[in-house]
Amino acid sequence: MKENLKYKRILLKLSGESLSGPDGFGIDPFRAESVAEHIKEIYKFGVEIALVIGAGNIWRGRAGLERGMDRATADYMGMLATVLNALALMDAMERAGIVTRVQSAIEMRDVAEPYIRRRAIRHLEKGRVVIFGGGTGNPYFSTDTAAALRAMEIGAEVVIKATKVDGVYDSDPVTNPDAVKFDTLTYIETLNKRLEVMDSTAISLCMDNHLPILVLNLWEEGVLRQALHGEAVGTLVCD
Repeated sequence: MKENLKYKRILLKLSGESLSGPDGFGIDPFRAESVAEHIKEIYKFGVEIALVIGAGNIWRGRAGLERGMDRATADYMGMLATVLNALALMDAMERAGIVTRVQSAIEMRDVAEPYIRRRAIRHLEKGRVVIFGGGTGNPYFSTDTAAALRAMEIGAEVVIKATKVDGVYDSDPVTNPDAVKFDTLTYIETLNKRLEVMDSTAISLCMDNHLPILVLNLWEEGVLRQALHGEAVGTLVCD
C-alpha cells in the first residue's frame, strides 16, 4: 500500500496542547488516546512516522522569562517537559497497537533511548514510530526547529504541522471571520508576511533544504490520510 502514498516517511509536529485538557494545561489521557487513534489511521498504510511534540501544556518558558528567569534554564525545563509528553503519547500509542520508541536529545536512559540518528532510521525502517523528545538538546531553539532538524536528519519527505486550524490564514480565523486561507505559500512569503507557521529558524532550515511544510487540522476526520495520498488539504509551504 505504501506505493500509493505521496509521502512514505513523514515527521509529524504536534503542539503540547494536543494532549491537554479543556483548560489547555496538563496531560489528558483521553486526548492522548485520541491523538494515537489519528496516528493509527495512517500507520496502517505502512508510512514511516516520526514525531516531535511541544510542551506548552506543561511549561511555558515565556512566563518564567517575564519573572526574570534565565533563558537557558527556562528552555531546559521546556525540553524536559517534552519528554513527559513523549512518554504519555508513547503509552497511548502502544495501547493502540502502534510499536513506538522515544528518543531524547537529553540523555535519560532509564526512560528513553538517547537520540542516535542511524538507530532512529532503523526503527522507522522496521515499522516503529519514533518520538523525538528533548528538543534539539540545546537552549534557544524551539521544538519547531527541532522538528525541522530531525526531519532532515532522518530523510523525511515532509513536515506535517498538526494544529487546531485547517491551514494558514492571513489573520486569526477565530477572531476574524474574514480571515483568508492560503492554499500554498513559498518559504519567502511565509517569512515576509510573518505568518505563524513555524518559527523563522525552522522555516529557513526547511527552505535551505527544500523540505515542504504542510499545515493542517489534526482533529479533522481523515485529513492525515488525505494528505498522505496527495489530496489538497491544509496549507503547503514549499519552493
